[in-house]
Amino acid sequence: MLQVGQSPPMHPKALLEASSELVRLTLKFDHPTDAIVARFFRDNRGLGPRERATLTDTVYAVLRYKLLFEHFAPSGSGPRERRLAILGLAHSQKDPGARLNAAQTQAAADFLRSALTEQESAWLEQCQQIQSSDLLERHRHNLPEWLVTPLRETLGAEFWPLVNSLDQMAPLDLRVNALNDKRPEVQKELKASGIETTPTPYSPWGLRVKGKPSLAKAPAFVRGAVEVQDEGSQLLALLLDAKRGEMVVDFCAGAGGKTLAIGAAMRNTGRLYAFDTSAHRLDALKPRLARSGLSNVHPAALAHERDDRIKRLAGKIDRVLVDAPCSGLGTLRRHPDLKWRQTEKSVAELATMQSAILQSAARLLKPGGRLVYATCSLLAQENEAVAQAFSQANPDFTALDVGEVLSELKVDDAATLCSGPYLRLWPQRHGTDGFFAAVWQRK
Repeated sequence: MLQVGQSPPMHPKALLEASSELVRLTLKFDHPTDAIVARFFRDNRGLGPRERATLTDTVYAVLRYKLLFEHFAPSGSGPRERRLAILGLAHSQKDPGARLNAAQTQAAADFLRSALTEQESAWLEQCQQIQSSDLLERHRHNLPEWLVTPLRETLGAEFWPLVNSLDQMAPLDLRVNALNDKRPEVQKELKASGIETTPTPYSPWGLRVKGKPSLAKAPAFVRGAVEVQDEGSQLLALLLDAKRGEMVVDFCAGAGGKTLAIGAAMRNTGRLYAFDTSAHRLDALKPRLARSGLSNVHPAALAHERDDRIKRLAGKIDRVLVDAPCSGLGTLRRHPDLKWRQTEKSVAELATMQSAILQSAARLLKPGGRLVYATCSLLAQENEAVAQAFSQANPDFTALDVGEVLSELKVDDAATLCSGPYLRLWPQRHGTDGFFAAVWQRK
């Protein structure tokens, strides 16, 4: 968000033009938004931190409220992306996450209006006077209809609280590296660096950061005492309950957030394989692994879920986590572009892939071994449906009650985190990203 109070280095009209161009590029939906924004900043290195923050907030506001803004846009004038950027800029100034006082909000509004023509200024004022209660539902929830139907079926009256939660910025959660550090001491160390945190309510490793401080140079981060990781993601690693000296596989490790949590839980003993089909994603694990102090992690890129490495390890592994590739719709607070980039067809294709990956990963388990299947999706098609189909096809695996598993792990209010035998985390209920997990034990 633009910080008002100092003379901005970029003229308001130039900032609006840059916002319009970034909105145009983003709405092509040919790449993830964070990648588009990062490339735009690389191509425009003269942008300062305030301009980058304003541009980012504007684009994400357009993505969150796309249907509403497109409803307003035809009554305005000028290029479509400029009209959407104006609405995004105006909305981001009012967002509670911007934390502006009344004087700053007014100054930000004046800054924006100085970039507008008289006609644009009058149009913006008309748009801002429209009450939410006078809008159609689609302009209030700003979700594609294919997504609305299954969410309503799952949540009922809680659909609108979910919608409201998805409009909020996600908090910044940290995981304390339990290998060498304890949460209370790290919390004090962060406070000494000017970073205020509170313990997460469910994860015993988590700290929730107040505001948006820079972590990169904080001593606790530099020395590997903390990693950025949503509380829900931390609970997935906790569910695996990996022990000292075991053979463990993180089957879809990605950048390795859960891998590092599992390795610390194993007290840097045993052998932890971090598998992924993307060597590029695994490359992102390397600097984090170096900071962590772990030596029991072995990253390896697979050609596919039936790779020869899987055959060689079949029946030898104590625990396997399958955090499967998914729609990512549980992360809409962070990645609102996903609701426009995913489709019914893509979700169906993902569900087929998830079942195949889970079936292949299950071959790794020895008798008595634990299997955890997880996604960051809100949809039953990727969650309960996949888990139930696996249980029916694999009578040699016994489904465990996740609430009971979490209670044994001393997680507070474990039952409130579950729906039936499964972990079901929701932004509006738990303050985490949306997560699902099922757990089995091989007979």
